[in-house]
Amino acid sequence: MYIVIVGAGDIGSPLLEIATAGGNEVVVIERNEERAERASRQYDCLVINDDATSKDTLEDAGADRADALISTTDQDATNIMVCLLAQELEVPDIVSVVHNPEHMNVFRQIGVNTMQNPQRLIAEYLYRAVKRPSIVDFMRIGDEAEVFEITVTPGAPIAGKTLQEANEEGLIGGQTLIVAIERNGDGDPITPRGDTRIEADDLLTVYSGEGATPEVTDIFGHSEDHS
Repeated sequence: MYIVIVGAGDIGSPLLEIATAGGNEVVVIERNEERAERASRQYDCLVINDDATSKDTLEDAGADRADALISTTDQDATNIMVCLLAQELEVPDIVSVVHNPEHMNVFRQIGVNTMQNPQRLIAEYLYRAVKRPSIVDFMRIGDEAEVFEITVTPGAPIAGKTLQEANEEGLIGGQTLIVAIERNGDGDPITPRGDTRIEADDLLTVYSGEGATPEVTDIFGHSEDHS
């Protein structure tokens, strides 16, 4: 892929590392001279030390033939301007970081894919690691629903039961759905059926319409989430 990345700061630099390591043709636009020089030394990509809110700069970066443009600056106004110019240049895929949640709707209105402020996401993960230690990983869907990973403890109410049995006993069903099962840490995930039996130490991917509440995590044997 031909990717234009705007910004080589705290977010743009790791992105540059991943994109170049993936064998993509990458051009980065960075207004700060020091950051631009550092990026040119560290990564196998073309670095343009200029203002990305100028259409000429984006054209110099080849945005008119790029497969994607990702704007990562720390200013939402700059990211919006870059995205609007990228649309004029008909870049197929445009993605931007959004720092202020109040600006999310603006990005949606102009048809740009967004990524919430990564620092806030990291903070939420850290808080969740303390508040709900049983949750391995999670993704919020809407206001309440979540998809999360959780390990089944030996004494869990669901351990040793098939999904059908668990449903009949009211342990799952309704707003809770087990999506996948990883067992013994190897092989492909198991796609659960009604007769699939849940075993202790299984790593489950779970969808919960009410989120990973203590009442939900209790089913998998994690009463510590009430603390």
